[in-house]
Amino acid sequence: MSGKKYSEATKLIDPQKEYNLSEAIDLVKKTNPAKFDATVEAHLRLGVDLSAPEQTVRGVVDFPHGTGKIKKVLVFAEGEKEKDAKAAGADWTGSDDLIKKIEDGWLDFEIAVATPEMMPRISKIAKILGTKGLMPNPKSGTVTPEIAKIVAAIKKGRAEFRMDALGIIHQAIGKVSFSQEQLEENLISLIKAVTAVKPATVKGQFLKSLSVTSTMGPGIKINLQSLKF
Repeated sequence: MSGKKYSEATKLIDPQKEYNLSEAIDLVKKTNPAKFDATVEAHLRLGVDLSAPEQTVRGVVDFPHGTGKIKKVLVFAEGEKEKDAKAAGADWTGSDDLIKKIEDGWLDFEIAVATPEMMPRISKIAKILGTKGLMPNPKSGTVTPEIAKIVAAIKKGRAEFRMDALGIIHQAIGKVSFSQEQLEENLISLIKAVTAVKPATVKGQFLKSLSVTSTMGPGIKINLQSLKF
């Protein structure tokens, strides 16, 4: 991407203005300076107490239109649960064989799911998975007896979100090639999912600011008051 293309894109945006949802999505498509089908990202700043561990925000969102990327799913399961996982579209399934493979350095997957009974055995590779953000966790729904259901949801468009150290959630919501309606519906789904896991101890305004951008494009602010859901 050249600086000229980015400069031209920024001319379409008033940096002081907060746009309504439709205007913002329209602009994020128009201001994409990349030649490839760029990812559209949402950046949501939360009004949380960063020093309070109980106010860490994380959860999952089921995007109605996916994000444009099919994730590689690994499942730790045995017997019928392993068969269910394969039928639901899991890329890799197994138990001790996968644990050994990961111990040897293999990590060619993006999400790991496990049945509850597998967790004691997975604990031996918890540090390896944890440092990569791949450890199955009940809070994100990736430790569950309903293996087929969660694998199908992930393949369809489920994503895990978590705020960073500054209290901001950065989340892909689709591709520039998505329709206006698809991107709007995906963004609303994310906001609903984040709002649903608002910590009980949060005081004041929970959603502080929201902006969208394409991978290499300029940020576009959205007026939170204009959102209706």
